[in-house]
Amino acid sequence: MHRVLGALLVALAAVAALGVTAPKARADTTICEQYGTTTIQGRYVVQNNRWGTSATQCITVTDSGFRISQADGSVPTNGAPKSYPSVYNGCHYTNCSPGTSLPARLSGISSAPTSISYTYVSDAVYDAAYDIWLDPTPRTDGVNKTEIMVWFNKVGPIQPVGSQVGTATVAGRSWQVWSGSNGSNDVLSFVAPSAIGSWSFDVMDFVRQAISRGLAQSSWYLTSVQAGFEPWQNGTGLAVTSFSSTVNTGGGTPGGPGGTLACKVAYTAGTWQGGFTADVTVSNTGTSAVDGWKLAFTLPSGQRITNAWNATVSPSSGAVTATGLAHNSQIAPGASQTFGFQGTYSGTFAKPDAFSLNGTACSGA
Repeated sequence: MHRVLGALLVALAAVAALGVTAPKARADTTICEQYGTTTIQGRYVVQNNRWGTSATQCITVTDSGFRISQADGSVPTNGAPKSYPSVYNGCHYTNCSPGTSLPARLSGISSAPTSISYTYVSDAVYDAAYDIWLDPTPRTDGVNKTEIMVWFNKVGPIQPVGSQVGTATVAGRSWQVWSGSNGSNDVLSFVAPSAIGSWSFDVMDFVRQAISRGLAQSSWYLTSVQAGFEPWQNGTGLAVTSFSSTVNTGGGTPGGPGGTLACKVAYTAGTWQGGFTADVTVSNTGTSAVDGWKLAFTLPSGQRITNAWNATVSPSSGAVTATGLAHNSQIAPGASQTFGFQGTYSGTFAKPDAFSLNGTACSGA
């Protein structure tokens, strides 16, 4: 033990002598606000989403997911859950994840691969589930018309909305199928007969089930892909340890039918004491046209946007998304669009170090 410790100290000293420093990890963020949110990986939103109780619920957000760190109170198990702390790609009550390609028309989606890993506890009543939202319109606010739930696990005397209408094999697994309405929207639920700890699958396999059962149409839109927990009692310790979600359109890539999406970003800034302007050129270097471009990037700490032109940029700090306007929302292969913004900064000025166009990472110019 002492010999190993001594060797480790020697190794650390050698690293220090070379001037090498370990990369900074993102500090965990604790959220206790009822509908508090943050972003991770510059592309997903994590939300506390406590809507069924006034008791305190807190989540601790990590680089790759979140865990429930406090879950006070309980609600009857024959009613709705306390909350749905979750991570998502897409739009939920006007809060859209950075660079998302959602909402997207179902007929234009070739695949929507996703993966997740859960950590479960036994001293709680809850389900661990995906929430997949569909609507006839590309809405980014309010309640959608159809909700698909995929229950990976359930603990306690709880059940989905409605009643069981049969069983089905979807994405290579067997499921109990439940259908009903919660008074606001239709709900189609798929319940695993035993707990699934982690899994990768295509969201569209479940969407096609909703279409075949008359609960959606191919002309509708996928608005969000969410994953988390619905606790009724307790829930402390439940965690999503990893999550990914991508929506591929047309020929299987985010760019469009039959092509590929690739991009390059040129970012030019001018600064003065406490202020700056930035001109950003987004070039489509792929073979598919981009219709409705969204460029996601993270402003360095201390920077805040005060106004923008040729794009809508929101929020004003942190992980932001620039969205093209009606007159410049398309980028043909080999073409580009330019937008800009003005802002303030404190400390040392720096440029964003990564950009993604409709979910695809871009190279720098």
